[in-house]
Amino acid sequence: MIGGGSWATAIVKMLSDNLSEKKIYWWMRNEVAIEHINKFKHNPHYLSSVEIKLPAENISSDVNAIIKSADFVILNVPAAFLKQTLSTITPEDLKGKKIVSAIKGIVPEDNLIIGEFLHEKYAIPYHDILVVSGPCHAEEVAFEKLSYLTIACTDVEKASAFAALLNTRYIKTNVSDDIFGTEYAAVLKNIYAVASGICHGIGYGDNFQAVLISNAIREINRFVEVVHPINRDIKESAYLGDLLVTAYSQFSRNRTFGNMVGKGYTVKSAQLEMNMIAEGYYAAKCMHIKNQAYNVEMPICKAVHNILYENRSPQIEMKLLAEKLN
Repeated sequence: MIGGGSWATAIVKMLSDNLSEKKIYWWMRNEVAIEHINKFKHNPHYLSSVEIKLPAENISSDVNAIIKSADFVILNVPAAFLKQTLSTITPEDLKGKKIVSAIKGIVPEDNLIIGEFLHEKYAIPYHDILVVSGPCHAEEVAFEKLSYLTIACTDVEKASAFAALLNTRYIKTNVSDDIFGTEYAAVLKNIYAVASGICHGIGYGDNFQAVLISNAIREINRFVEVVHPINRDIKESAYLGDLLVTAYSQFSRNRTFGNMVGKGYTVKSAQLEMNMIAEGYYAAKCMHIKNQAYNVEMPICKAVHNILYENRSPQIEMKLLAEKLN
């Protein structure tokens, strides 16, 4: 596990319920957090109710050592920090390993989804890249509330093998071969959750939210059909389900971020107050740039980009958007 946040902690919990703790290795940047976990068996900053049973020697701030020990490498840091996290890692270090992306974002400097980044920068074949998608909030995993995950890989046998490691009495797993569609859907749903939060913040009600999200799933479908046209059902939980939970849930950091912007916070002040990364902020710019090559009709994404990066009024932008929805 590469990453020390709430989703990383939740996946460590899932793995610990299936595997010997001695088989799980965890990289965290924060040495103080590592010391706290070793002493008190809880992550001090995220999901502190979850008991961490890993032996002390399996938790380290040495990313090279952790990756060297593993067959499956789960990437679970914000997309904006992925390059920095892997700065000492070479393609040779990752050769022959299965790389699992639990990141729902785009690498900003390269404007690549995680699978594309790993393939282009580290020469990892697509059949060794796996994608974890929801709908699944870490906070509900901590309380062992029934949740579902989809594991995507072009090699479905590898997806099934990793899914078995996460499958517990409170986690049900599905497998898919759609690594591009699930990744893009996960990126886009964060943008739509920001839009949902903005609308809530400026006073739109449940009726409008329903229209917004029904249009959002159509935007996702239009985009993934252009980028990676395969046989998929956009109503499956990896697409529609993940969008719904991120747009509506009290645990959604992207919705929370959007709500603050809608209430009048500047983008900077909202980011500082949250103290967590809202991937939808970075995704809005990246998808705006990326869509210039595809020219897919995406008015919701455009509205969020205009608010976050063009300093447009949330009230005016959402009023204009409302005229385009149906």
